[in-house]
Order: sequence, then structure tokens, then C-alpha cells
Amino acid sequence: MLFSDRDLLYLRRTPRVNDADFLASYDPHAYPPVAVTVDIVAFTIRNNALNVLLVRRACPPSEGMWALPGGFVGQWEDLPTAAARELAEETGVATAHRRLHLEQLGTYGTPDRDPRMRVFSVAYVAFAPDLPDPVSGSDAREAAWVPMDERPAELAFDHSTIVADGLERARSKLEYTPLATKFVGEEFTIAELRAVYETVWGESLHAGNFHRKVLSVPGFVESTNTTTERGGARGGPRAKLYRAGDARLLHPALLMPSREETVR
Repeated sequence: MLFSDRDLLYLRRTPRVNDADFLASYDPHAYPPVAVTVDIVAFTIRNNALNVLLVRRACPPSEGMWALPGGFVGQWEDLPTAAARELAEETGVATAHRRLHLEQLGTYGTPDRDPRMRVFSVAYVAFAPDLPDPVSGSDAREAAWVPMDERPAELAFDHSTIVADGLERARSKLEYTPLATKFVGEEFTIAELRAVYETVWGESLHAGNFHRKVLSVPGFVESTNTTTERGGARGGPRAKLYRAGDARLLHPALLMPSREETVR
């Protein structure tokens, strides 16, 4: 356990006491105020483009600016509960969505990141296909899915940095986990899966090589032994349908072409 200098000085000068006596005389106002918030980077694919969920702030600070959905953690809330609540309150998007993937991204604590006081933010990143249109609420004036290529150059607080980190997390997780299957339906073609990789990575992939690599990863996908109802737009045979397998990690990993050489 780590103690502050003030606590150590107290312990040196004070005879041993039990917790109840110590807490009875403990003054939290003797320390600088600190708050904890949660921010959520939610991604989905719409119209063949990667979209991020943003809200327009309805009150100061940064009133009118686009930001990530989020807010202060309640006194008796744990972090995942606060993230789910803020996402629902500000956008109407519920984490109960059956295919939503939510994980902790990182902690942000630059001293001047919030002008109100010292605020530490625990950021979460969320992924899911076909998320609904958001409905603004709480302290959000507007909520919208915004294509990553069209997002504002500057977001409130340090949210531009958090979004960039969330995108890097999404891209890297596609390399070594089956996260891409969260962006497609329960049954999908290899071409649909490839489209997810191309959209998130922002790079074109060779269809044949991708197909071979996916099927060579144990547990990544499994065949449904069914096909699409019809062939592709140009005719031809019907495509085989797959579902997500039971793999938690992809081995070998599928690497982004742009950094495949540097990794190897």
C-alpha cells in the first residue's frame, strides 16, 4: 500500500490507532479535489465506413463542441456500470445489445485535460455491428454516428487522442483476436469479413490471400455448411457461409499489410 507524505507524517507522529479512529479524524478536504470520469469510444460500420459515436456538448466547458459520450462516475458506481449508464443516457445506445463488445482502453490524467478540476478519465472502447441511430439525452445536445474520415479535427478535452488510441486498439485487435466477427452478422461470407478488415484498417486486401489466411487460423471461423441464396453481383457460384469459431486469439495473427514487414 502506498501512503501520501501527509499520511506518513501522521503515522510517524501518532500512536497506533485502529481504522475507525483513524477515519473519524481523517479530513479528505485537506487534499486537492480529484474526480473520475468515463469516456466511451464506440465504433460501428455504416455504409461501408467505420463510424465513431460522438455527442455535441450542451453545457460548459466546451459547450457546442463534439465529444465522446461519457461523464462522472457516481459515488457508488463501478467503472463498467458508469460507462454503460453514460452511453445509454447520452446516446440511447445500450450495452445490452447482444453483440456489443466493451473493453477498457486506458486511463487519461494530464493535469490540464479538464478546466474544472483534476479529472482522471477511464476510457472504454466498444464495437458492434448495426448499432441503432443514437438519441441525444442528458447533457448531450446532439448525438450522431460520424465517419472516421469526417470527424471534427478537434474534439472537446483530450478526446481526439482517445479516439486515435481507440482506433489503434481496434486495428491491432483485428490482427490477433476474432474481433472482426463482431462487425458482421451471426452468419457471414469471407468477403464480408474481408470488408470489415479493409474498412477498419483502411487498406485493400488480396481476396485470395485473405481467404487462405482466415481458413488457416484454427478456431477463427467455422463452416455452417450452407451458402448464400444467390451468387455475387456478377453472378457465379453462391458463397459459403461461416460463423465465428471458438478461438479467443488468432494464431497465426493476421497482420496489417502496411506493418507486416516491420513485424516480421
